[in-house]
Amino acid sequence: MKKIASLLALTALTFTFHFHQAKAEKTPSPANGLQEQNTMSVLWFQTAGEAKALYYQGYNIGKIRLDEALRKNANKRGFKPAIVLDIDETVLDNSPYHAWRVLTGKGDPIDWGDWFNRAEAKPLPGALEFLKYADKKGVEIFYISNRRETYKEVTIKNLQKIGAPNADAKHVLLLANRETGKESRRAHVAKNYHIILLFGDNLGDFSGFDELSASERALGVDRHKADFGKKLIVFPNPMYGDWEAAIYRYNYQKPVEEMIKLRKKNLHPYEP
Repeated sequence: MKKIASLLALTALTFTFHFHQAKAEKTPSPANGLQEQNTMSVLWFQTAGEAKALYYQGYNIGKIRLDEALRKNANKRGFKPAIVLDIDETVLDNSPYHAWRVLTGKGDPIDWGDWFNRAEAKPLPGALEFLKYADKKGVEIFYISNRRETYKEVTIKNLQKIGAPNADAKHVLLLANRETGKESRRAHVAKNYHIILLFGDNLGDFSGFDELSASERALGVDRHKADFGKKLIVFPNPMYGDWEAAIYRYNYQKPVEEMIKLRKKNLHPYEP
């Protein structure tokens, strides 16, 4: 009887251990919870027809504005006309990486290295057609991205793979070690070219928006409202960006729990 009781006790103990272990594995960590909140954003970006339509709309507007600028003698001061585009979520689609983060809970803090090195991001709707259109018009194309300079070779490889014009070291300008934004690289292009259009998914892709608070960014948009759709073309990106960083005051080193609290604190609910 004692032997049977011991076996039953051991069985119960083993069951209890595995039950709690399985429960612990199913219970998301705070970091996983942060990723889980991005499910709908990534799902919208990858599956919504509206997301695709907004990219087509942006690049269609780009063609109209490009033709208008060229008709108005855009080669100001004899400079050749140029356009400046961000890369990620403007030309290339990195949503598979973010889908992986949601499903695995990994990649936090965000680390683009493995994904960038694959050089397999696909072009976003309308991007390639517009780039080839601008190239045929004799417009110089510059890609200014906050990807680190260490990823320059694989970034050029990815752009070349999709057939993007001007995908070379001269036209792909990435983030150097001491830079904090894109302003100096835009100024570098403007020394020899007349920039007629800028494209991006982040307000930091345009002048005057670096490291502003969320409310300051909104006010800045109001001040530049006449430029959007005219010289500045914005694409949708609910997955990540300075809009989120501004909520954390550009500090991603905060504890995950605090970041979740700040997300909720910045919501504006109605009062029933």
